[in-house]
Amino acid sequence: MIRRWKIHPPTRIDPLRVDVEAPPPPEGEPVAEIVLRSGDMLYLPRGWWHEVTATEGRSLHLTCGLTPTTGADLLTWLTDQLRASATVRANLPTHAPRKAQLAHLAALLKEFTAGLHEGVIEEFLAARGTMDPGRPTPSLPYVDGIPAETDLLVRLTASGAWYEVDDEGRLVMGAGGQHWTLAATALTVIKSLTEGRSLSLGELAVASQLSVGQIASLATELVTADVAAVSHRR
Repeated sequence: MIRRWKIHPPTRIDPLRVDVEAPPPPEGEPVAEIVLRSGDMLYLPRGWWHEVTATEGRSLHLTCGLTPTTGADLLTWLTDQLRASATVRANLPTHAPRKAQLAHLAALLKEFTAGLHEGVIEEFLAARGTMDPGRPTPSLPYVDGIPAETDLLVRLTASGAWYEVDDEGRLVMGAGGQHWTLAATALTVIKSLTEGRSLSLGELAVASQLSVGQIASLATELVTADVAAVSHRR
């Protein structure tokens, strides 16, 4: 298989999939013409125009898109976080005098500026990782709860799962954009699962000194939330 690629430079800096305007089409001759043969791979940065033609009969190529993290993503996430503020949730004073509107705008600006603190990028990246639900995996035939079977295996299917022990000694776990507050006795179980391990209910019960029934109840909670799956095969 041979494919010829004609490549043009971007006509809009860092275009987005959801954007306010479409980039204008390129003009003039391509800046490069590349021939790809079977087994070749080509990386095109975001926004680069390309035209592909097969030179010999039928041809097939696989395209994998990489989704970058942008400032727009950060601001969208921050807007959702600011819903915790009563000022942000309040009705806009659409019918109030201009002075009252400006005062409300100043209050919103203060909230937004405080949200853009020095560590906000790190917070955003950590939160973004835990929002990924991963690939949901069915736990058939267990649709009404996970049975307390010692040889039944459980594993997390959501990526970016995390846990911590808060100031009150409670175990907090996050996965797939959801959070749970658990007893500290579940720490060994959660630690093992967030390491990506697939363990049986019996193994988790022995390691944590909890009963198999307690482990099955926790597994039921996670499976119901679509962040874990159980099976009899590793």
